Amino acid sequence: MQRQIFIKKAATGEFGKSPAERTADELINYGIVNIDKPKGPTSHQCSDYIKKILQIDKAGHSGTLDPAVTGVQPIALGKATRITQFLLTAPKEYVCLMHIHQEIEEKVIRDTIAQFLGKIRQLPPIKSAVKRVERTREIYEFEILEIKGKDVLFRVKCQAGTYVRKLCFDIGKKLGVGAHMAELRRTQAGPFREKDNLVTLNDLQDALHFHREEHNSKFLLHCIQPIENALKHLPKCWVLDTTLQSVSHGRDVAIPGISKLENFRKGETVAVLTLKEELVAIGEATMSGVEINTQQKGIGINVKKVFIEPL
Repeated sequence: MQRQIFIKKAATGEFGKSPAERTADELINYGIVNIDKPKGPTSHQCSDYIKKILQIDKAGHSGTLDPAVTGVQPIALGKATRITQFLLTAPKEYVCLMHIHQEIEEKVIRDTIAQFLGKIRQLPPIKSAVKRVERTREIYEFEILEIKGKDVLFRVKCQAGTYVRKLCFDIGKKLGVGAHMAELRRTQAGPFREKDNLVTLNDLQDALHFHREEHNSKFLLHCIQPIENALKHLPKCWVLDTTLQSVSHGRDVAIPGISKLENFRKGETVAVLTLKEELVAIGEATMSGVEINTQQKGIGINVKKVFIEPL
C-alpha cells in the first residue's frame, strides 16, 4: 500500500549510515535472513542452526512454523532480534494442499470456500501455543489454484494467528464430509516473500565460507538483509538529526523534530527513521499523520522500543 508522505521540514541527514552501506560483518549481528525452512526441524531449531553457522550468540524467529511446514521463516540476527515482535502481527500467506475425505462436486467446494473469505471465528487446535478460546480472524484473500479429485490446492492470505490446519478442518465440516491439511508452505510473512531473497541454510553456510575464506561478501550480502527490510509493512516517520540524541535515550518524538512522515492513523505502530533511512525506534502514533502535519508542537510518536545506540 502506497502511503501519502507529508514534508514538514526539508532536510538532509548527516548522521549514521544508510542500511545499504552496512558491511557483511555488521549485518551478521544486525540483520535478518529470509530462510526457506525445510520440512523436519522446528523454527527454534532453525534459529539454533543459524547461530552455529554464523557463530553468533543470538538469533530469533518470528512466527512459528510446525516441523512439517516449509517456506518463509524470517530469522533476526544478534541485536536485530528485538524486531521480531513487530513482525508477529503482520499478515501471512500460505499455499495449502487440502484433502477432502469424500469426493464433492467442484461447484460445492468453490461455493463453500467462498464463505470463508472475510472475518471468521476460529478455535485454536488442541496443540497450539495460545489459549484455546474462540477468536475472530480475517481471511483477506482465498484463491483455489487446482481441484483434482479429493485434493484442493489453494492460496490463502490471512491475519496473523490464523491456523490453516483448523481452516481445512472447518471447511471439511462445512462440506459435511470432513477434510484435513495434507501439506502447507508459507509464501509470505509480512514484508518477506518467497520470491525475495529466500535462502536455504546451506546457502547461508556457503555464503559465510566465501566471505571468511575467500573475502568475497557478495553472497552473504544477498543472504542477510538490513533490519529495516522487516519494517516495510509499517508506516514511517523521519526525524531530524537534532532529534536523534533525545530519541536514542528513549524520549518520545516531538513534532518539531519531525522532518517528514507518511500518513497513518492514531494508535498505529510507526517506524522512526533517520534521514539516511536507518532505524531509530518504533513507537505508537499519538494522532494521525494528517494531524501531526498540521501541528507545530506536542508529541507525535510515543516511543516503545529504541534500536539506535544512545548518543
